Amino acid sequence: MFWIRVINFILIFLLVGMPFKALVAEEVSIVEVVIVEGNQRIETDTIRSYLLIQEGDLFNRRRIDQSLKSLYATGYFADLSIKLKDKTLVVKVIENPVINRIAFEGNLRIEEEILKNEITLKPRVVFNRPKVQKDVEKLLNIYRVNGRYAATVDPKVILLPQNRANLVFEIDEGPLTKVNSIRFIGNKAFDDSDLKSIISTKEEKWYRFFTSSDTYDPDRLKVDRELLQQYYLAEGYADFRIVSAVAELAPDRGAFYITINLNEGERYRFGDINISSGVRNVVVTQLKPLIEFKKGDWYDKTLIAKAIQNIKNEVGTRGYAFVLVHPKVKKIQESKEINLNFAVREGPRVFVERIDIGGNVRTHDSVIRREIRLVEGDAFDAAKLRKSRQRISDLNYFKNVQIKRVPGSIRDKAVIEIDVEEKSTGSLNLGVGYGTDAGPLVDVTLRERNLLGMGQHLSIATTVAAEKSSVNLSFTEPYFMNREVSAGVDLFHVRRDFQDTRSYDTQDTGFAVRSGYPLNQLLSQNWKYGFDYSKITNVGNLASPLIKQQEGTRVSSAVTHGLLYDNRDSKFNPTKGFVSQFANALAGIGGDVYYFKNTVSGAQYYSFAKDWILTGSGRLGYIVGLGEDVEIVDRFFLGGNSLRGFATAGVGPRDRNTGDSLGGEWLYNGTIELGMPLGLPEELALRGRIFTDFGSLGGVNPSNSAVFDSASLRASLGAGIGWVSPFGPINVDVGLPILKESLDVKENLRVSFGTRF
Repeated sequence: MFWIRVINFILIFLLVGMPFKALVAEEVSIVEVVIVEGNQRIETDTIRSYLLIQEGDLFNRRRIDQSLKSLYATGYFADLSIKLKDKTLVVKVIENPVINRIAFEGNLRIEEEILKNEITLKPRVVFNRPKVQKDVEKLLNIYRVNGRYAATVDPKVILLPQNRANLVFEIDEGPLTKVNSIRFIGNKAFDDSDLKSIISTKEEKWYRFFTSSDTYDPDRLKVDRELLQQYYLAEGYADFRIVSAVAELAPDRGAFYITINLNEGERYRFGDINISSGVRNVVVTQLKPLIEFKKGDWYDKTLIAKAIQNIKNEVGTRGYAFVLVHPKVKKIQESKEINLNFAVREGPRVFVERIDIGGNVRTHDSVIRREIRLVEGDAFDAAKLRKSRQRISDLNYFKNVQIKRVPGSIRDKAVIEIDVEEKSTGSLNLGVGYGTDAGPLVDVTLRERNLLGMGQHLSIATTVAAEKSSVNLSFTEPYFMNREVSAGVDLFHVRRDFQDTRSYDTQDTGFAVRSGYPLNQLLSQNWKYGFDYSKITNVGNLASPLIKQQEGTRVSSAVTHGLLYDNRDSKFNPTKGFVSQFANALAGIGGDVYYFKNTVSGAQYYSFAKDWILTGSGRLGYIVGLGEDVEIVDRFFLGGNSLRGFATAGVGPRDRNTGDSLGGEWLYNGTIELGMPLGLPEELALRGRIFTDFGSLGGVNPSNSAVFDSASLRASLGAGIGWVSPFGPINVDVGLPILKESLDVKENLRVSFGTRF
């Protein structure tokens, strides 16, 4: 037993002691030579500079490990080893290849240039696997931002001679990751369908193939939180808060499930509403009518913001440009009321020190600056700043316009920073469509709304249709000679086929020069001189004698004057406000046509509920010949779009024998229309309308009794549907005449549609 223990001790000593002795021998060995092997591009001296052991140093295992880490950290090497052999330190390296070319395969939805700009690796850079993995993640993030969470990116390395390599990112973009469902937790006052209509993220539906609202976007979900907040605060829920909004990705990465957890809180009404004024000569009783809510109404934060603005505007008109209105809110939990006190105080005087404009790469600074209602040195005015932002946005040159006020160099100075994001302003449009008046049509339009970044408008348009063909060239300088005066010129050639309604064709060739300028913020004035060489041709054998006698050529030289008053909230989709236009034209300044023509038109828009818009519009016209009869091409015609339920030129004086429309020397017509939602999802962009059109036309003095001319009122009732489709606007109207004359021409169905691509 004793001897067995002795033998075990000897064996353990030998096994442990021998490596220890070898290690000690290594540690005390002096490195006499350092050799570097395997390097092709990296200089030997460069590699040696990373070594912590040089010739003449003692060999040290810890320093060797640190040297390996330093060399690996350079990213130049795929593999490394350092060994001591007979007092020679041998450093073996395998260099990473140099990237010869970077390619992308499988990217159909995102351009290669975008992907190249995102990654850090470039050609002629040393290949590095950690950097490749980082670039893979960046590429995946691009696809996730574009709604493709199932996308995969697989990097492939193709080795080439001379230690070079091609790097190929093989991409499987996968389908768009749709939102499968949206659920709300904690909502009692409003059901899920109500809240889904508020937010911009939508659930996947078959009819949403033209929109991206059902594709998951984390930024859109942040906006949805704000939309819900605004909605509840406008409905009286002053304690509303969103507990969480979570988007869960399905295991197959094919869909998202969104859950929004919210706490509605209690609903409040307005309690006591007071105003306290610290501004001289401003009486509280004069400000109270500006508050559009009263005690007992449901709390609505948007009404508070509107009242603040109304008070600021009213006090500002009395010479106080620096006014602060602070609403002091006191919440009464017991009665579920919110008391308000609007504290009106004179604010510190602040002046505009500087206006900085950024983001405009193409558009000249002067084009933006001339729309700003403030200049350096002016007293700061928030209302003028809002107006400036609206004017810049109305240029339609920019995707986004941001204006903010920042402190200036001293306390009473402010700097206005304007940041814009430009968008494309040029377009080449190819169009096909159909109109009840023009029939099938094709048009080509080349348009630039911001020519050379100077804000000028240029368009060249050609239309070829069954009943109308035209070529038009138009140029407009909106700030002629650096003044707020627009100037423009038009060249045109138009051919019209009136065989169906008047038994003749026309050709018009001419030009016009025009100018316009604002008289104030709502009223503008314009002038135009037009020269028109026209021909009445192809008069039918059975045409009215009144038309036959006008066959031939004529030259018209006319001056037109107009006044426009417009206080609508939008020029394109108005919901409230009034617009009116008065125009008169005098022909006879040269040429062989003499008349004086006047028209007055107007429209009032009123919105009494969300998306319910009532419109009342009307037009009056009168033309008188100066020493001669008014020619048929200068007269008024009524029907079609101006009087639905009746055909184009279907109302008014008419030859009893031929049925030709002869036009009239006086006209009146009007429309009362109610536009409404159809209860369909908003993204379908479908709206309905019901309308009544009315009017009359007359005033022809024929030399024979074959002309029917009645001044009686015509009227129609109808309904229609409008769709702002991805292919262009489509409108269908059904009109039924309820007051008509025997020779009037009916048209119960009116359709128009078109497209741009």
